[in-house]
Amino acid sequence: MKTTYQYRFYPNTKQKLELNYWLRVSRYWYNRQLGERFDWWQMNRTAVNACPLISSIAPPRDQPNYYSQKQQLPVLKKDLVKVFHSGELLDFTRVYSTILQEVSRRVDKAFQRFVVGDVNGKRAGKPRFKTVADFRTMTFATAQDDWIKPVRKNWMYIRLPKLGVVKVRMHRPMPSGFKVKQLSVTKKADGWYLQICLEGATVPSFTPDPITPSWDNSLGLDAVLHEDVYLATSEGELLPSFKPLRHNQSKLARISQKRNQRKRGSRCRRKLAKRFAKQHQRIARARKDFQYKTAHKLVKTGKKFFFHEDLNLKGLSKRNAPKQDENGKYLPNGQAAKSGLNKSWMDAAFNQFFQLLDNIAEKAGAVVIPQNPAYTSTILCYRNEVIFTDTSIRDYWDEQHSLMVNRDINAAINLKRLGLDMFPSIKRRNGKLSIVGTVGNSTVKEILNTLNRASRSPRYIR
Repeated sequence: MKTTYQYRFYPNTKQKLELNYWLRVSRYWYNRQLGERFDWWQMNRTAVNACPLISSIAPPRDQPNYYSQKQQLPVLKKDLVKVFHSGELLDFTRVYSTILQEVSRRVDKAFQRFVVGDVNGKRAGKPRFKTVADFRTMTFATAQDDWIKPVRKNWMYIRLPKLGVVKVRMHRPMPSGFKVKQLSVTKKADGWYLQICLEGATVPSFTPDPITPSWDNSLGLDAVLHEDVYLATSEGELLPSFKPLRHNQSKLARISQKRNQRKRGSRCRRKLAKRFAKQHQRIARARKDFQYKTAHKLVKTGKKFFFHEDLNLKGLSKRNAPKQDENGKYLPNGQAAKSGLNKSWMDAAFNQFFQLLDNIAEKAGAVVIPQNPAYTSTILCYRNEVIFTDTSIRDYWDEQHSLMVNRDINAAINLKRLGLDMFPSIKRRNGKLSIVGTVGNSTVKEILNTLNRASRSPRYIR
C-alpha cells in the first residue's frame, strides 16, 4: 500500500536561494528536452501534399527518448550552460542527479501521452514549454528512511542531498511501519511544501465484498448550478453550494487593478502579484475543503453505490459560435451570459468533487459510477413522460398526486434508475421521443414517498 503525506517545511535563506536555482536549472532542462523532441517531430514527418520523390529528404534522425536524453547530463555537467534568452550561466553540478533524471522521465511521459496516448488510447494535448509559474516541483526519486532525522514534538528534520537539514512542520504523525520511497519539493504561493511517498508492505490491500446494487443501498447525484444548490440527491436533499470564487471576486479584482497600475518589474508589482496568488490559493483550498466535507457527508449515509452524471465540462464551458449577417457583421450570440455560466462551472469544479468522492468512497467500501445523463432531466421519474422540456421549468405540479416535483431531485432519481437499469430506452424518431418501458409499482411508491418527504422538508440540508 502506498500513500503520500504533505508537510510544510521552512528552509533558511541560503537554502531558499539554492532551491530557486534548482528550479531554474530543472525548468531549462525540461524545455530543452521538449524542444529536441519537437525538432525531431518536425524534421521526420512529411505533409500529405508533399511528394518524397521530388523533394529532397534528409537522413532520418534517431528519435530522442528517455535514455538518450538522460545521457546528455554528464556532458552538460562538464561546463556551464548558457541560456539563450537571458544569458544566465547554469551549473548542472549543483543540482542533485536524480532530480534531473526525473525531469527527463517527466518529459518522456508528457510526449508519450501526446504521441501514443494512455492505456485507453486517449491522447493528451501537445506539451507546453514551462514558465516560472508552471514548473514548481522537483522529485528526489531515491529517497531513503535515513534522510529523516529525529522528531521533536511537532517538528521533523530531513537531510536533503546537496541542501542540508531542513525543518519540517508535522501537522500529523507519520504512520509506523512505512518506508520512504520518494520525496517531492513544491514551491507554492505561501511557501515550500514537502510530499513524502510512503509504502507499507505489511498493510494488505482492501478488497470489498461484492455487493449487488439495489434501491436501498444506492444514491443518485445530480449536479446543480441553479441559485445556491450544489447537488441534488435521490433521497430528496438539496445540498447547498459554496461558490468561493464568486464570493472573493471583488477582492481579486481590487488586487488585480492595483497590480496593473504598478510599473512592470517593480518591487511593488511583484508583491501584489504574490498577494494575488495567495488569494487564489485560499480560494482553491476553501473549495477543496468544502468538497471534502460534502463527500464525507454523502459517504456517511451508508450507501454503497453512488451514480452521478458524467459531465463533459470541456463542452459545457465552450464559447458560443460567432454569428454573422449577410454583410459579415457580427451579431449578438449570447456569449456575455455564457461567460458567467462558464465561470460558475469552473467554480463548482464537479470533476474534482467526483474524483474526491471516488477516493473517499473506495476507502469506505463503496463505488462511484458515472452515468450518461441523456434525458434524465426531462423525463418524469415515476411516469416516464417528458415534462421538463425547458431549463426554465424548475418545478412541476402534479394534480393527480397533489405533489410538487423539483427538477433537480427528479434528475437525481432518474440517475439512480439509470444505474439500477430501470430507466426506459429512448429513441428519437422524426423529431419526437419514443419512450419504451414502464415503471414498477414498488418503484413508483418509493419515488412518491421520496418526493413527498422532499416537499415537506426544508429546502437545504446543511
